Amino acid sequence: MSEEVISKKNKVTKPAGTTQVQSLSRALLVLEQLATSDMGMSLTEVAGSLGLAPSTTHRLLNSLRSHHFVDVDDTQGLWSIGVNAFAVGNAYLKKRDVIAQSRPFMKRLVAETGETSNLAILEQGRVVYVGQVESPQTMRMVVSLGSSSPLHASGVGKALLSVVPIKDAMALIKQTDMVAFTEHTITDAEQFASELQHIKQQGYSLDDEEQFEGLRCIAANIYNEYGEAVAAISISGPAVRVKRERLAHLSRLVMDAAQEATDAIGGKQSAS
Repeated sequence: MSEEVISKKNKVTKPAGTTQVQSLSRALLVLEQLATSDMGMSLTEVAGSLGLAPSTTHRLLNSLRSHHFVDVDDTQGLWSIGVNAFAVGNAYLKKRDVIAQSRPFMKRLVAETGETSNLAILEQGRVVYVGQVESPQTMRMVVSLGSSSPLHASGVGKALLSVVPIKDAMALIKQTDMVAFTEHTITDAEQFASELQHIKQQGYSLDDEEQFEGLRCIAANIYNEYGEAVAAISISGPAVRVKRERLAHLSRLVMDAAQEATDAIGGKQSAS
């Protein structure tokens, strides 16, 4: 038997399924990376950020492009998210009925307060923004859908944590290291636990310049039919407009919107 025949016989090849799964995993990583860029990314930037060879990255991008999951600006050579990626992401929003049902109340909040209204959920230990209606003001708070904020220093994060069993809530918080973003950020665990109890009793949370200097946020929870908090609705704006003397009035508007959204999805606030 020739050496060539022996070499071919003993050659180890990866199962086709393994290669396909690896390609799929890499393609999803490419999509995630592109989703973080507002202006698009070059082939070199995508490859470098993921540690992939440019040839591999180009093949993945072209495959995704053929299915309209990514698009490319040929004049600048910049790749970005395509229309089918939006369609798939939008299917998630449709699944979460609370997002669609809350939007009219978010719009009303903006009209009543003049400030941006956000909707956020607690997902895998993170607070994630899933809805927004922007303020018409030039100076306003804007977040990207799908982005997250620190649990301990955001109005929506504190509101959602306030109805989680305190041991579980504090376990989540301790994973964040309770970073101080401003001089107002609560970084003491005992003080934060007391803050959560206060929020639960009053029905709304306040981010009092705890994440960004000069920005205040008021949030309240939306509940499902089991009395579980499924989202938090909020308003955020500059402290010069969201003044302390307005907090009582503004918090009432936010709580009313949260209650109406709760009613719209057939929910109820837990008695506990």
